[in-house]
Amino acid sequence: MLNDVQTFFDQFDHEDITMQWLKASQAALQVKNGNVGRWSAALDLITPDKKGVASVAKPYISITNSTDDQAQLIEGLSKLMPWRKGPFLIDNLALESEWQGDMKWQRLKQHIQPLRGRKVLDVGSGNGYFTLRMALEGAALALGIEPFLLFNYQFMAIKSLTSSCTTAHLLPIRLEDMAPAAIFDTVFSMGVLYHQRDHMLHLQQLKKMMAPEGELILETLIVDGVKGHALIPQDRYARMRNVHCLPSVETLKSWLEEAEFNQIKVINVCKTTIEEQRRTEWIGENSASLEDFLDPSDDNLTIEGLPAPKRVIVIAQQ
Repeated sequence: MLNDVQTFFDQFDHEDITMQWLKASQAALQVKNGNVGRWSAALDLITPDKKGVASVAKPYISITNSTDDQAQLIEGLSKLMPWRKGPFLIDNLALESEWQGDMKWQRLKQHIQPLRGRKVLDVGSGNGYFTLRMALEGAALALGIEPFLLFNYQFMAIKSLTSSCTTAHLLPIRLEDMAPAAIFDTVFSMGVLYHQRDHMLHLQQLKKMMAPEGELILETLIVDGVKGHALIPQDRYARMRNVHCLPSVETLKSWLEEAEFNQIKVINVCKTTIEEQRRTEWIGENSASLEDFLDPSDDNLTIEGLPAPKRVIVIAQQ
């Protein structure tokens, strides 16, 4: 699965760095995982005889004229559930993911530097929905990184259906697995910061990947409060185990200042709704979603009695 990535990387003058990334990716793929056989079989079902054309048909990434056997396509895609990020429209098959990704994209796309011709890094990219959107925006390179292997197989499934997103690639690694390389014109970290035990280290690692005059787009959970305030869940947050810190907006801005980012600008703050994160048939047997994570008598609170999810998008410069 890494051969096309290596061929693509050959055009850039960073051979030592990109080879390190590929070696780390190869090591990640060799970790024993009992699901790989099933996921590989799913790809065999999905691979079409012809490649379709990808475009944006809001809210979907749409791929047309991609398969003649829809039943086989559905069987293959079903073996790769749960589908968290999306949605996708494959001919007339609507793959309704848990998250309506287009809602987030619309909040940010008018505020960021145009991606055409830029090298873009998408940290914690999941199945690459946003990575593909970046490629469709004309990025010279849209590189997603995502350590969870299932999401890598989902990306391979979607990309196998189209010839349109040749600049989009996904590696199965974490940011900390990557040798620092200040080569990316735009770096996205969306839905990642609150999962970090050391938020300052994450910000510093992001900065090391940014080219001079590069742009950071950071999206994360926040809570209301003054500068210095942050919520540190003692156990779970909205039933998630690995949420370590939710800052106030002013606290987040102070972290970015401490990490020596410039021109810090808040472009959106909004409460997460059940229209954006919802139950669908494509998330499988464990169908719980946001409405199950909120207090049934007060949707301003999580099931644990903490402030309900609210997210901020911040843009900062290198």
